[in-house]
Amino acid sequence: MYGVCGCCGALRPRYKRLVDNIFPEDSEDGLVKANMEKLTFYALSAPEKLDRIGAYLSERLSRDVSRHRYGYVCIAMEALDQLLMACHCQSINLFVESFLKMVAKLLESEKPNLQILGTNSFVKFANIEEDTPSYHRSYDFFVSRFSEMCHSSYEDMEIRTKIRMAGIKGLQGVVRKTVNDELQANIWDPQHMDKIVPSLLYNLQNIEETESRSPSPLQSADKEKESPAELAERCLRELLGRAAYGNIKNAIKPVLMHLDNHSLWEPKVFAIQCFKIIMYSIQPQHSHLVIQQLLSHLDANSKSAATVRAGIVEVLSEAAVIAATGSVGPTVLEVFNTLLRQLRLSIDYELTGSYDSAGNVGTKIIKEHEERMFQEAVIKTIGSFASTLPAYQRSEVMLFIMGKVPLPSMHHPMEPVKPGENRNRLMQIMLLKSLLQVSLGFQCSNMLTALPSSFLDPLLSSTLMEDAELRLFVLEILVSLIDRHDNRHKFSTISTVPDIAVLKLKVDKCSRQDTLFMKKHSQQLYRHIYLSCNDPCNVQAHYEALYALLVMISIELANEEVVVDLIRLVLAVQDLALNNEDNLPAYNRCALHALCAAYLNLISQLTTVPAFCQHIHEVIEMRKKEGPYLLPEDIFVEKPRWSKSVDQIDTELLFLQSKVSEVLGGSGYNSDRLSTPYVPQLTDEDRLSKRKSIGETISLQVEVESRNSPEKEEKAPAEEITFETLKKAIVDSVAVEEQERERRRQVVEKFQKAPFEEIAAHCGARASLLQSKLNQIFELTIR
Repeated sequence: MYGVCGCCGALRPRYKRLVDNIFPEDSEDGLVKANMEKLTFYALSAPEKLDRIGAYLSERLSRDVSRHRYGYVCIAMEALDQLLMACHCQSINLFVESFLKMVAKLLESEKPNLQILGTNSFVKFANIEEDTPSYHRSYDFFVSRFSEMCHSSYEDMEIRTKIRMAGIKGLQGVVRKTVNDELQANIWDPQHMDKIVPSLLYNLQNIEETESRSPSPLQSADKEKESPAELAERCLRELLGRAAYGNIKNAIKPVLMHLDNHSLWEPKVFAIQCFKIIMYSIQPQHSHLVIQQLLSHLDANSKSAATVRAGIVEVLSEAAVIAATGSVGPTVLEVFNTLLRQLRLSIDYELTGSYDSAGNVGTKIIKEHEERMFQEAVIKTIGSFASTLPAYQRSEVMLFIMGKVPLPSMHHPMEPVKPGENRNRLMQIMLLKSLLQVSLGFQCSNMLTALPSSFLDPLLSSTLMEDAELRLFVLEILVSLIDRHDNRHKFSTISTVPDIAVLKLKVDKCSRQDTLFMKKHSQQLYRHIYLSCNDPCNVQAHYEALYALLVMISIELANEEVVVDLIRLVLAVQDLALNNEDNLPAYNRCALHALCAAYLNLISQLTTVPAFCQHIHEVIEMRKKEGPYLLPEDIFVEKPRWSKSVDQIDTELLFLQSKVSEVLGGSGYNSDRLSTPYVPQLTDEDRLSKRKSIGETISLQVEVESRNSPEKEEKAPAEEITFETLKKAIVDSVAVEEQERERRRQVVEKFQKAPFEEIAAHCGARASLLQSKLNQIFELTIR
């Protein structure tokens, strides 16, 4: 009976008659709007019929698709769209199920127009906020199909572009529909993210393909809006912007895998572009999660090609600059530890030529220059991370890096891995370069706490290492740490500036914290500057760094007492070049004289004592006439001109300590201290800073002498021990003990009552004597 009623239009259910009436006789006439309004009114009046209306529309659409009546297909979808927009009743869920079945039917079609039609309907549906939740709806098919459309390879480029854009819009619709609905399938699951994110990146990556088209000027704006790359970028930004804290990892991992699978780390341009989009799209408090993901990926690629690792590190650097929120998360030192570990691995790869630690021939060819590029990229990234940190964290990082520098001692054997190379030396260079990057722009009001002894002591001891390149790095680090007003670039070259006003120096009054810092570390600084000047391996760069260090101390940390000490120190350096006890080459002696002239010229103008300025000016003018080789303008140039006869220099060409003491003493400076020559006090730390320790040297000397002694085979006759011999030994030992006690009493009394200058001179004389003995030992060892 039902079948008979179905054949007779008048006896058919009303909802079917209303649905049939919206279709015209000719599909080109479009939807019958008056009848559509009747159908909408009926659906709103009888919401329980909505699911039947949807099922019937779905039935008609499927029949029309199979019969290729695409005009009626479009009309059916338009009717579905209008019903969806109008009806938000509680029974809409069953209607939506019918609607989604019809959209899926269209998306499964091979016709691009039907795919685009279904996508557009789905996007309209995605923008509707439903009143009632759905507990069982699934979007897995739509995610897969839209992702597939994003990778369309249709022959016609224009149609291919439309299909890809439809796919991107569909994914955007899925995200909008599901991302904030806890009852929906979790779109952040890896099974969905592994399809959505690569699809968006694929279109973002193929931007040059879409740009190859040349739209007309009138249509250029519309064409830009229709670009798949721009649409994909907008969708990616929206996706990341909606990501909660726990979902960031699932969103970033597919990006990393896509870059790996398509070898996009090596040009690194696209990788940097991707992570710029990511960093600017996510919430700022989530940025450290992205950085941690990148660090983990760098560790996972430890044995990848150097160009790949360098690309990841470059992206890290860019991400750190964008993050720049004052912190890179709770594990700041972990970040630097990872980077330093990669640095160490790269050095091992460079030296062994293999990714295998056992030293076997690797399957991949390791190119040294690529490893060097990677190392430079790591150092740059360390600097980028450090620039985002506050001063207290940056000082912790500097202490952390300094603790990893292999300083020469008995605990760090310096064994070369292959001729001409040394693992520890390379590690020292790379770590000190990293430290220099971290120190750039370091500004702290309280240097006493920012630069503790645990950091400064090993750093200063490094200034006395034999390697000239390492010493230069250490000097530059010291200059960078002290320079808090960006004056360093004004002293890149050494010269005797007639008027320092042209330099426009930024000088602040020495603070109480700076005074405390200098009271604790000044003597240590002076000693290392003095000993650094006395190195025959110094070249122009070393003297420029030493000059900058002296100037920075004068500008940043100097009170009246420090100024006096610096002048004493520089006059001692002049005496060092004049006396030449350590046989410095002629160039180095002339360079020291020129260094002293440049510094005294500067400090005299800073002190603004007319008589002091006049004395310095007179000596400089005299040197210009009779000894230009003692001035920086002749020494610190591309082709230096110096004299080999620097043993005999007229008094008129020298800065006299007596004269300086007289003119400064008359202006209120401590004349007694100025008239006392500076004598560096050598410590165990200075003596142990060379490649071998004192203990090793003495034992080596004894061994050498015992081997070379011609009497080594002749044994000395044993002395006969008698009662008288023992008695004499006991009496002598008692007398010796009394003499020792008396000597100790005199020493204590002397140190309690004698003036400081006398004690310092006495200790300096003893230190010089000890140094001469040590020099003899070193010469014996070398021979």
